[in-house]
Amino acid sequence: MVPARLVLENGAVFHGTAVGDSTVEAAGEVVFNTAMSGYQEVLTDPSYRGQIVAFTAPHIGNYGINPWDNESDALQVEGIIVHECSRIASNWRAQWTLSHYLQQHRRIGIEGIDTRRLVRILRSEGAMRGIITTSTESDHELLGRVRQLHSMEGLDLCPLVTTPQPYTVEPVRSEGDLLDEFPQPQYRVVVVDFGVKRNILRMLAMHGCAVTVVPATTTAAEILATHPDGVVLSNGPGDPAAVHYGITTARTLAESGIPLLGICLGHQIIALAFGGSTYKLRFGHHAVNHPIKNLRTGAVEITSQNHGFAVRAEGLPAELEVTHVNLNDGTVAGLRHRRLPVISVQYHPEAAPGPHDSRYIFAAFIEHMEMRKHVTTGTAPVASSLI
Repeated sequence: MVPARLVLENGAVFHGTAVGDSTVEAAGEVVFNTAMSGYQEVLTDPSYRGQIVAFTAPHIGNYGINPWDNESDALQVEGIIVHECSRIASNWRAQWTLSHYLQQHRRIGIEGIDTRRLVRILRSEGAMRGIITTSTESDHELLGRVRQLHSMEGLDLCPLVTTPQPYTVEPVRSEGDLLDEFPQPQYRVVVVDFGVKRNILRMLAMHGCAVTVVPATTTAAEILATHPDGVVLSNGPGDPAAVHYGITTARTLAESGIPLLGICLGHQIIALAFGGSTYKLRFGHHAVNHPIKNLRTGAVEITSQNHGFAVRAEGLPAELEVTHVNLNDGTVAGLRHRRLPVISVQYHPEAAPGPHDSRYIFAAFIEHMEMRKHVTTGTAPVASSLI
């Protein structure tokens, strides 16, 4: 067992034991996630790039790691913090333990610390920069390095996680994959990859979409030249205000009249494209249990969330209607354009991990694409019965 330390920018130091690869260190913004399960999806979610994730559940790794539940092709988090990392993987689908998986991908974690104390600090003072290391440097030296790390504000991390070239999604089921069969595609959808989660692509395929994924910097003209029925702006890491190219693309796409769906970072980009603004939350929303109210139907949904920034309700242009709010803190959780077929949500309707309450968002997007087939672009308002 190799001793390890977590050092936060406020000077707090936690002593524990390294898990995974003890020869490397993790540096980034320390956030906490309150999910009881779904750690594999969290580890591989590109939206966590640049972050060290502290899990509040006391035991992480109990059901191991399998080949089917990854949300991307890489382990995206910089490092993890757990109270106890299970050395036993107890699940029929598991092929690796969590510690082995971290070792394979050269990521370090720390266990054996007081995660309750850590979360209380982050909850009161906000997410902050930190380092996990087995280095023999003094606490003072490590603190100096922590305070030199780049803040998440103003940081565009999309180039680190986007696809380098376009590709077509091939929805293939295999043994161990628990998804339903995929229907015959009826719609052509382009997904702008700011750090897309794999289950978003699967959900689109399950709703009858032939999906093409394009790099984050793809222009609106290049996307429209492929004649899609709709476009999805994906989730992703970093500060949305720094993704200038995505904001420009979103505005042009929206004004073209093509149905547009924004998820998480994509939601924030849509708000910015129409003149709204975003701000950094104190400690973000990282969980699978956030209650959201649909203001159009009155329904309350339990949602999966992972974001450190939010759309500012004040100053939103009149053309954007707030459709959903977070019942924990009142933040904007959904938008729709009053005239154009544009909808967006601040949470993850693909539910990986998390409840399935919000999967109707994909059906609303399909409805917009279907309606567009029967109306002339710009001659009639498009209003979904679902959002």
